[in-house]
Amino acid sequence: MTRHPAASALSPRAREETLQRLARTQYDLLVIGGGVTGAGVALDAAVRGLSVALVEMRDYAAGTSSRSGKLFHGGLRYLEQFDFSLVREALKERALMLERLCPHLVKPIQFVYPLRHRVWERAYIGAGLLLYDTLGGAGAVPRHRHLSRGAVGRLAPGIAQDELVGALTFYDAQVDDSRHTMELARTAAAHGADVASAVKVVGLALDAGRVAGATVCDLESGGRFDIRAHHVVNATGVWTDSVNRMTGRPASFSVQASKGVHIMVPREKIDSQVSMFVRAEDSVLFVRSWGRHWLIGTTDTAWNQSLDHPAATSADIEYLLHNLNRVLKVKLTRDDIDGVFVGLRPLVRGNAATTSKLSREHAVESPLPGFTTITGGKYTTYRVMAKDAVDLAVKGLERAVKPCSTEHVPLIGAVGLDDTRRSFGAKAAARGLSAEHVQHLLGRYGSLVDDLDALMAQRPELAEPIKGAEDYLAVEAVYAATHEGALHLDDVLTRRTHISIETPDHGLTAAPMVAALVAPALGWDETRMAEEVRRYHARLEAELSAQQLFDDAAAMAVRDAVRDPRLVIADQEVP
Repeated sequence: MTRHPAASALSPRAREETLQRLARTQYDLLVIGGGVTGAGVALDAAVRGLSVALVEMRDYAAGTSSRSGKLFHGGLRYLEQFDFSLVREALKERALMLERLCPHLVKPIQFVYPLRHRVWERAYIGAGLLLYDTLGGAGAVPRHRHLSRGAVGRLAPGIAQDELVGALTFYDAQVDDSRHTMELARTAAAHGADVASAVKVVGLALDAGRVAGATVCDLESGGRFDIRAHHVVNATGVWTDSVNRMTGRPASFSVQASKGVHIMVPREKIDSQVSMFVRAEDSVLFVRSWGRHWLIGTTDTAWNQSLDHPAATSADIEYLLHNLNRVLKVKLTRDDIDGVFVGLRPLVRGNAATTSKLSREHAVESPLPGFTTITGGKYTTYRVMAKDAVDLAVKGLERAVKPCSTEHVPLIGAVGLDDTRRSFGAKAAARGLSAEHVQHLLGRYGSLVDDLDALMAQRPELAEPIKGAEDYLAVEAVYAATHEGALHLDDVLTRRTHISIETPDHGLTAAPMVAALVAPALGWDETRMAEEVRRYHARLEAELSAQQLFDDAAAMAVRDAVRDPRLVIADQEVP
């Protein structure tokens, strides 16, 4: 694919033009949901030559897809459940991401798996990791190895040695999920899909017993219009049931939301060169390196509160700290935490009593003509989920459609990546950028760094770090608004960057500067800038207050008091 930056840029002007096309075009496929699954469906369908529209009610990846475990992995615990097909499928996808589709955003990461039993555990876990090495995508990462007690002490001195008998080390892959999903949406746009955020579906259009499109509301203006489509795909994750109900037909499955909480602590708090795989009371914890932090999680508990703003509680945080401290020499406390984030997994509802045993497989069905639902699954297998959804949807189009070929379609930031890696250093030196910032930009934007370089050439001051979040450059905030579809301050601080969870003050210092940087592109005046900063402060205060409470309902009473501005308009304008 030849990249066309203007066509794939999600600028404010491009959004207005897209809204006009959405209102006047008859599409083959309308995709509801701008998470990784919906963006994957849009790309798959567009590459097959279909006319495609995608709408997202908030921001790209605003739900689960920016709050995942940030891993492309097969799932070691699924081996224990003998779910070999799921692991094989996921490992194949991991290899595709590392080697071809998005190597700038997906990177190998080394783990150590501590052992506490001399014979059976080493043999049992070793056999599982041997399968992990060979089931799918062999060669994409180094194979597992056995470590002695002394070797563990050298690699990870921070692990308590009192009961340790050794360890195994293995590799998986890490991903910047929110950037990956956003770039997936941009790649779909580069292939001709019309994509728009802050557009909420408020009803489905029914014509002679089939779905023929949807009525939507632009949550930036409150205006309504209809989108016509031969087929509609519901890819809304934990919101699946609410969209399904719009059809008036019962679905054969439903979704149970499962809450997953992660915490971020500075790297110096845990003395280790490698990431860790830790057994928890009823699950496992991944302790993985994330820039200057360790990213630690996750929990897995049923969530029955509002889906819009899931809240972490004191109980969630204490669970993570308790299980992690069992294996650390120097114990962590809440004062060591820089960031907390929480996401909801869409689990296909079964009869099991606990969410940890509900199905991680995805489910897809067409309960009536013109409508398909895809839900469940894992972030890692989004491309397979998209293929299954489009395969089912095109059966109703009454014409031949090309098969899925997205395994050969790299994200736009991966196109020409090797050439960019060789050439960008010299350009960056001319801008006065450090080697650290060069690697930071290449790891976040891939070959798209040329777009950022063009902005810095026009405005040299954009090469300066953001005050209060010096790992990020001013140009990244501007680029988020001019090319990446950011419409609000929170979009930039939480998803285009990770300032909200990577800085000790959660982005409070950076917020005014970032608001001023994006204001010209988004048409903000001083009043709007101040309002965006105020909203960000209020949201952060509500999240921190919720984290002092013990149960979900009490935490949500606090958290739900501060809503995304897009959902405020939805409350006012949408029944």
